[in-house]
Amino acid sequence: MLGQCCALRSRSVKHSPEYVHLEDCLPPLSGRHATVPWFILDCCGLTCAVITWMLMLYAEFVVLFVLLLPSSLWYGLTNGILFNSLVFLAISSHLRTMLTDPGAVPKGNATHEYINSLQLRPGQVVYKCAKCCSIKPAQAHHCSICKRCIRKMDHHCPWVNNCVGESNQKYFVLFTVCALPSVLLVLFCGISSFSSGISILLIIFLSVEGMLFFIFTSIMCGTQILSICNGETGPERCLEELQPGQEEGMKEIYLGPHVDCGRRGSLPAMSGDGLGYHRTRVW
Repeated sequence: MLGQCCALRSRSVKHSPEYVHLEDCLPPLSGRHATVPWFILDCCGLTCAVITWMLMLYAEFVVLFVLLLPSSLWYGLTNGILFNSLVFLAISSHLRTMLTDPGAVPKGNATHEYINSLQLRPGQVVYKCAKCCSIKPAQAHHCSICKRCIRKMDHHCPWVNNCVGESNQKYFVLFTVCALPSVLLVLFCGISSFSSGISILLIIFLSVEGMLFFIFTSIMCGTQILSICNGETGPERCLEELQPGQEEGMKEIYLGPHVDCGRRGSLPAMSGDGLGYHRTRVW
């Protein structure tokens, strides 16, 4: 059913040959360089990531030194081990999401030589991103912050300073899954351990932080699991929610211009790492 919807969307895209200048593109990359780290230099994203770490470290301080340390040995030891394990897994997943290539398409590979090497069927088209000059696989979208086309891009999350795409979506889901029970544990310990003095202000602020964090992570976890189950990305969900008459302009934005390759045909969808293509008909 999803394949039929994608095919119907693809049929409605108009040809835009004025945007396609394949001879101006850079030569395709020879392959993925695994030694090159992936890191996005974005001030807003780095600020949000640092704020996320500071909030988790603040929760760590209050839970350990204000809530658990003055309590009984077994209560503090059990909840301390459980909370620290969840926080460690959440921070690790956050860092993996932030530092993992989300599935960037090789930049500048929309050249005549590369398209001819694909040996595609007649009557198909090649989708090309006019911004990064790369061939656009199915469910790939261009991110203006990463400045790359990302395979199965769901959204760009400033709190992890990275796109959530094909290669790091699992780490993002793990981050939300580990954050949810840790937040619930924070709320449980905070509500059951109110005391007088300055500690009550720390607990109140921690409880407010925990409720806001719980709302955010639960929504993101739910949408990500729904996307995985339906095989849809964030932009595709946006297209489905548009009113009649608004869809045509958004298709050009999300799908990008395409050029009829005549006897060469269209780019198949990309899956897995590298250039593992499987063929899908685009009329």
